[in-house]
This record gives sequence, structure tokens and C-alpha cells, in this order.
Amino acid sequence: MTTSLAHTSLTHPSPARPTSARPATAVVDAVTMLRRNLLHLVRYPGLSIFTIGGPVVLLLLFVFVLGGTLGAGLPEVDPAGGRAAYVAYVMPGILALTIAGSAGGTATTVAMDMTEGITARFRTMAIARAAVLAGHVLGNALQALVAVALVLGVGLLIGFRPTAGPLGWLAAAGLLALVAVAVSWLGVAMGMQARSVETASNLPLLLTFLPFLGSGFVPTGSMPGWLQWFAAHQPFTPVIETLRGLLLGGPDPVSAWPAVAWCVGLAVAGWLWSTALYERRSVR
Repeated sequence: MTTSLAHTSLTHPSPARPTSARPATAVVDAVTMLRRNLLHLVRYPGLSIFTIGGPVVLLLLFVFVLGGTLGAGLPEVDPAGGRAAYVAYVMPGILALTIAGSAGGTATTVAMDMTEGITARFRTMAIARAAVLAGHVLGNALQALVAVALVLGVGLLIGFRPTAGPLGWLAAAGLLALVAVAVSWLGVAMGMQARSVETASNLPLLLTFLPFLGSGFVPTGSMPGWLQWFAAHQPFTPVIETLRGLLLGGPDPVSAWPAVAWCVGLAVAGWLWSTALYERRSVR
């Protein structure tokens, strides 16, 4: 797809399009770039397998190896509940971890396009500039949501039993989509910031660690005092607590608004960061 796009431009040069392309044209270009990124995911399934396989392995490890002990120690939970109680507790954290892990694939793909000169080639073509980045974001967000659905399916098979109604599921899906978009923008920015593909694959690990340093796997109150403040206020903790409330009980109003605010803030930060890098570093 990439080669064909470049080849088409070389043999049939298109007239230069103004930087401020019409919104309708930018949307068409974004859909074209989305198709390119989806084809890339199909042709290189290794990144998708890792995005899904990693969280599934961690889910099985935490539930069947550590779940009995960790579940018995949860506050306000019958110690006899053990593993079954822990499945319910850890599943929102695993879903957040799945989305956070998807940023690695995005950063790697973006870095490959940058180092191979494909992004610079796109800038010479009649493509809306915003469409190149939007294609990466939409492609990764869709991949992350598919991975979340598959990981959730594994959770249901091993005993996760959500009690959410239709509105609860709808709200949870909306929040997960918002997290996926925010993480995707950060992944794009990290991929453009990195000097090599190897560096790009490592930078998003910072996002992957955050669910572990929040309420994803154990209550923040069980952590050392010096870590509790960070664990309670970092971006993924309100997201995880809101998902936990939506899937297993009523929504947590204390966590819902901070969760949405963090997602919007991170998405805007990632968009500003990646746009600035695109204008400065994509010409090589």
C-alpha cells in the first residue's frame, strides 16, 4: 500500500494541495490512511498478537497463580472468595493495560515510517497533513478496542461476571474508546520523537507500567505511603475505578470526571506534541 501510494505519486504527480485542506477532503484522506494502517496490521500480525497475548498471559498469571492470595486480601471482600473476587477486581486493570500496551505498536509503526522516509514522502503528496497522523490514531484505536473485546472474552471464560446494564456497557465502551484515542495520540508522538525504531518500541513502556502503579492490580491503600499519592492521582487510576464501577456496580462519580478529564488532556497533549514534531521532523 505504501509502495503503491509512492509509486502512484511518482508516475502521476498530483497538484499540490493547500495546507488548509477542506474538511471533507481531509476526512477522505484520513480514511485512506486508516485503510493503509489496517492493511499494515494484517500484513504484520506480530504487533497485534503481542497486544492481545501479553494482557491475556498477565490475566491468567494474576488470577490463577496470585489470585487466591490477593483476592483474600481485598478490602470488604469475603476471604473465602479468593480467586473469584480477584477476577472481578483485576479485570478493569487488565482492560486498561491492554489499551496502554497498544501504544507500542503505534510508536513502532510511526517510527518505521519516519526512518524509512515514508512520512516525508507523504508530505510531498496531495494528502491533507492531518490525515497522516489521524490514520495512525484511528488504526491503533480500532486495534486496541478489538484487543479489549478479545481480552474481555477471555475474562468471561475464566469467571468474570459483570453486572452492568446496557447503559453501563455503553458508558464503559465510550470510556475505553476515549482512552484508546488518548493513548494512540501519545503513541504517535512517541514514535515521531524517537530516533530509531528500537527506541520507539521502548518509550511506550512508561504507559504500560502505569496500571501497575495504580489501582489496577491491588488497592492503592496497600502501597507504601510515599507511593499512594502518585497511585491515587495518576491518569489510569480514575479510569480503572470508573470502569470497575460501570461494569460491577454504579458509576463512581468521584472517578468518572477525572477519568474523562485525563483522557481529554492526554489526547490534546499527544495531538499538540505529534503535530509539532510532524511539522519539524517529517521533512528528511
